Amino acid sequence: MQLDLITIGRSSVDLYGAQIGGRLEDMGSFAKYIGGSPTNIACGTARLGLKSAVITRVGDEHMGRFIREQLVREGVDVRGVATDPERLTALVLLGIRDEHQFPLIFYRENCADMALCEDDIDPGFIADSRSVVATGTHLSHPRTEAATLKALRIARENGAKTALDIDYRPNLWGVAGHGDGESRFVESAAVTAKLQANLHLFDLIVGTEEEFHIAGGTTDTVAALRAVRGVSPAVLVCKRGAAGAVAFEGAIPDSLDDGQTGPGFPIEVFNVLGAGDGFFSGLMKGWLDGEDWPTTLKYANACGAFAVSRHGCTPAYPSLTELEFFLKRGVVRPDLRNDPELEQIHWATNRAGDWTTMRVFAFDHRVQLEQMDGYTLAKGGAFKELCLKAALQVQDGQPGYGILCDNRIGRHALHAASGSGLWIGRPCEWPGSRPLTLEPELGPDCGGLSEWARENVVKVLCFCHPDDDAATRADHEATVKRLFTAARRNGLEFLLEIIPSKVGPVDDDTTATLIRQFYAIGVTPDWWKLEPLKTRAGWANAIAAIEEHDRHTRGIVVLGLDAPEADLAESFAVAAQFPLVRGFAVGRTIFADAAREWLAGRMGDDDAVAQMAERFARLAAIWDSARKDAA
Repeated sequence: MQLDLITIGRSSVDLYGAQIGGRLEDMGSFAKYIGGSPTNIACGTARLGLKSAVITRVGDEHMGRFIREQLVREGVDVRGVATDPERLTALVLLGIRDEHQFPLIFYRENCADMALCEDDIDPGFIADSRSVVATGTHLSHPRTEAATLKALRIARENGAKTALDIDYRPNLWGVAGHGDGESRFVESAAVTAKLQANLHLFDLIVGTEEEFHIAGGTTDTVAALRAVRGVSPAVLVCKRGAAGAVAFEGAIPDSLDDGQTGPGFPIEVFNVLGAGDGFFSGLMKGWLDGEDWPTTLKYANACGAFAVSRHGCTPAYPSLTELEFFLKRGVVRPDLRNDPELEQIHWATNRAGDWTTMRVFAFDHRVQLEQMDGYTLAKGGAFKELCLKAALQVQDGQPGYGILCDNRIGRHALHAASGSGLWIGRPCEWPGSRPLTLEPELGPDCGGLSEWARENVVKVLCFCHPDDDAATRADHEATVKRLFTAARRNGLEFLLEIIPSKVGPVDDDTTATLIRQFYAIGVTPDWWKLEPLKTRAGWANAIAAIEEHDRHTRGIVVLGLDAPEADLAESFAVAAQFPLVRGFAVGRTIFADAAREWLAGRMGDDDAVAQMAERFARLAAIWDSARKDAA
């Protein structure tokens, strides 16, 4: 399938200081994101629905693998990402001091992406794209320049559009020191000459006023634009910060105000780092979609607004759904990162992974194992490792499989599951507690979530009922809200499990009522885990309650409640008729018999794994069959 764009150049790991307002010297912790202008643009355009790819190099180490894996999660084609066994992936340390100061240090000495060469440019790959985007840094070295020019030549020969993000970083051109990473302009006749020698290769050239100063060889912006126009017929887009941006298709007028513009957005500037890449992403969306320049600049300005209002570069960029919502609704509060409605859409529409099918082996049980004959903590942990082995055996590299595993008994299995491709849910509630009490490891403010692996999904089970007295309901809701808030703060997905049948009588409206109560306090789970509802009306009511409040939920999984397999098959047949029910999360039906026999010493490891794998596989087949029949 044809690509919409290929970007070429820098890729790095950005380590963003988490403390706002302090010096980079005083940062105590850092958030890790992918970075580098071409990499950011590839991700930003992918979020907007374009088919994007990046050509770069990464190291053969953990940070290089992080970039490659994160690109895949963002939906970016990585066929052009080469692994360099001799060089390290570039790193950048960044901080946010205030709205004007953003200290950063580039660690790019002989880094992987600066080893990009002509051999890394596949003519067939380039010919498969509608456009190629180059960035200025890779014109700063003969080897990377040759690779970039080869890609541009092939693109033009195949009728593709070409675009340049001037992306002037003086210290990456060797005209500023290592401590001057924040500097955006240093005059250099050599840099100007190098840029002007290549500007004729582009159909679109984008830069700030300072970047056009270096491209044009003068600090008079109009004169600089005219100098660029003298060597290139490209559309020139000049970014003007809070004044928006302006596009020139032909001759440069006497005033920048006479160019084509798009509406700007009155937002608070929090972080300008990466804002230009967000802007460029929106610009490419409009340009490649054939929009006029006022519309294209509106997209670009909006994407830039998102970027300057949030922490990080790529993580700040909007999805297409989010952009469309923002353009329709407008600015409600200038600090977009604190707009709850907007942030919920941002979170929900940028989650990675396809989990439209969920076959989950739940062995997060604690009390049930502790009460079995022969149980010890060590034996319980060893048994959960057997559960994981059974889950992986059934998964066998296929998508749509997961586990629920705790950290108290199942710590070794939980940690071993990371990176396996399994969906991983991790419980937080103290088993059987009512009113709801959380595991002590979380701490009173749920600060313990900061230590969780990012792929762990926060799962909490609440035994609640619409008939709960006011004090009990308030207690449950406060605990769930505290946990949910902490999960979001730590970038973790959240699963809320509710079981009203253990508290009181239920009907077709019970679960729907509880769902609405939790949404009413501002809890928007990524996942719902619900007990099997006996009727179509019960499922319809529950799903209506969810979709009234969140059209972007991950979905629902059905729990098992230690039901016999025949009963589960019957409940699956009803639930599978509703697409929002993604699958099941079943435990004791799979593991209880094996656990009793193994803990008592009457069953060996291999037999326990075999029995659990056979039962898990059979339930997966029953679910898949039910879904197929429903379809």
